[in-house]
Amino acid sequence: MTLIIVLMLVFSYVLIATGHFTGVNKAAIAMFLGTIGWVVFVIWGEDFVMKQHAIEYTEFLNGSVSTSKTVKYFIYDKLFLYYVGRAAAIVMFLLATMSIIEILNNNGCFDFINEWIRTRNPKRVLWTITLATFVLSATLDNLTTTMLMLVIMHSIVKSRSQRMLIGSAIVLAACFGGCFTVIGDSTGLLLWGDEAVTATHFSAYLLLPALIAWIIPTILINRELPSRLDIEWTIAPYRGDDTRLNRWQRILMLFVGIGGLWFVPTFLSLTRLSPFLGALCVLSVLWVVNEAFNRKLMNADQMSQRRFPRVLQYGAIQQMLFVMGIMLGFGAVAETGVLTTIAEWVEGNIGNIWLIGIFSGFLSGAVDMFTIAISDISIAQSLHGVTAVSGPYATNGIFWLVIAFCTAAGGCLLSVGSICGIALMQMEHIRLGWYVKRIAPKVLIGWLLGLAVLYLEQAIIA
Repeated sequence: MTLIIVLMLVFSYVLIATGHFTGVNKAAIAMFLGTIGWVVFVIWGEDFVMKQHAIEYTEFLNGSVSTSKTVKYFIYDKLFLYYVGRAAAIVMFLLATMSIIEILNNNGCFDFINEWIRTRNPKRVLWTITLATFVLSATLDNLTTTMLMLVIMHSIVKSRSQRMLIGSAIVLAACFGGCFTVIGDSTGLLLWGDEAVTATHFSAYLLLPALIAWIIPTILINRELPSRLDIEWTIAPYRGDDTRLNRWQRILMLFVGIGGLWFVPTFLSLTRLSPFLGALCVLSVLWVVNEAFNRKLMNADQMSQRRFPRVLQYGAIQQMLFVMGIMLGFGAVAETGVLTTIAEWVEGNIGNIWLIGIFSGFLSGAVDMFTIAISDISIAQSLHGVTAVSGPYATNGIFWLVIAFCTAAGGCLLSVGSICGIALMQMEHIRLGWYVKRIAPKVLIGWLLGLAVLYLEQAIIA
């Protein structure tokens, strides 16, 4: 049955990697893996429990007789809920950040981006919108930031060929901006929640590699843009007729939303509670501020239905279901014990974490960046525990940094490697062949240069 569960995982990987061609949604595949994997595990649960958790199960029985029902209770209470809790913590954080960016967007708090780029100069348009993406994605969810910036870009740039290039640069800025903070990407959230990394150390090491991996491809993309962009300015971006906030009110809301999320690492260090609680606290405060500023419109029942948040919400929900399914599926595989065998083989035959990172990066481009990241993290933790005492697998060990950076960079190699890239393909109808020819080589250069910087940083500190 271990072989069957592993084959289910491999088959799911194949379906995720070929989802662009088959049209099967990644979230559906992940959820199927997460549910069926645990169903198969429970059916043969006694064998798995006695192999992996014999001592814990004996203590759980406390002298009573073992039955199929007690085995199922043990699996549910001691194993299944643990993986549900890990996945739910990330999903709840994504839900909070998605809601925060929706409230801010509906109140016009991102209008300053349009004000900054009121020019036909391609350099200013490209660098302003990608810089805003890089900064916002370090705090907010990658997908929601990408969708927000793609909508802004789509509303002002009328040439499809120009939108394809600028949109690709936006995806790169979102992925690399999110990878250098523990709250900007699901992989960082997972490592942070497992206490494999600390927020300050993680950002200090990955900031420079992420900047290089973003700036180098963006410079190369900038060279392909024409001297003047085909731009059509609108009076204001569509956000409904439900807000009349002045500038200082929008700035205050932006400070509460974005500034509040930057306080989440401090919240964790002070309380040792899950980061999603801090994010929900920020959301609750922002919600109160929003209702206070818009109370007249709310009392008059003048709030309109908005188109953009629905699109944003649909994509974010898919991402949350995808994360939940993948983490539950890998939990079922981990409890079979096969990951320890794989980890021992990898360390015995490869060993070099930099080669593992590069290989994982290429796999991320073909499959999915978060899927490969959680694979590497789960395999390493199966052998060394959540964190080792010392070495590359200890808290703030270089292995976690390499995996976080390489999977983020590798996910940008192909547009199907990240959900942000898929969103770009759907919005601008980009073909995979065009992306591989025009964008992938630029990403590869930036990735390798950024990885070299990370290697030098580690060598200098060591």
